Amino acid sequence: MASVTMQAASIVARSTFLGAGASRLARSTRANALPTSISALKIEAKGNWLPGSDSPAWLDGSLPGDNGFDPLALAEDPENLKWYVQAELQNGRWAMLGVAGMIIPEALTSAGLLDIPVWYDTGVTEFWIPTPTLFAIEFILFNFVELLRWQDIKNPGSVSEDPFGNKLPAGDVGYPGFNPMGLSTDFRTKESEIANGRTAMIAFLGLIVQSHITGAGPFANLLAHLADPWNTTVFQSLDKFYS
Repeated sequence: MASVTMQAASIVARSTFLGAGASRLARSTRANALPTSISALKIEAKGNWLPGSDSPAWLDGSLPGDNGFDPLALAEDPENLKWYVQAELQNGRWAMLGVAGMIIPEALTSAGLLDIPVWYDTGVTEFWIPTPTLFAIEFILFNFVELLRWQDIKNPGSVSEDPFGNKLPAGDVGYPGFNPMGLSTDFRTKESEIANGRTAMIAFLGLIVQSHITGAGPFANLLAHLADPWNTTVFQSLDKFYS
């Protein structure tokens, strides 16, 4: 009888302990749950481009990629801010395409799958159309799209759909972008796009400088570095360039 009583007391004690532990665990899990709202995400991400710095008043964290960086107060005017948002987005998209266009064709040509000149030699390549005519056509098309984008920025909603049926998400301004696969346009995706666009703009500038210093394309430079990583770096390249 005493043994049964002791076993019962032990079971009650264990269940009480586990119950309290489970309750504490549940409270801790709720307290440490990841933020699910955009506002919660913004609170953690903004104003951190320089540790200890505060975001300017006009950068409230509501824009994708807003980390409080505007030391020259360029976006203090709300109208200017709308334009800079679109300008950065479009330049980032073109930079991503440009970097891919610099690297991928050269890599495929190196593998023997294509026969395309390095990106900095394409300007002297003969196309199916005279180069001045090609540039004129590109200028007209770009001008058409950018005028529509500016019109929608000045009058939101006036040009929110392109001839192919692409529509801007609610609340966005500027001519619709290229999204044939219908990828998500939520806040997190926009954050990723602008971060990759900024990286690509820096990479694009770096590839231009690199080609000027080494006289080779980015893929050739990568192969040279991998073949001799200790003796083929930016330092040796600069030394050869200036010596």
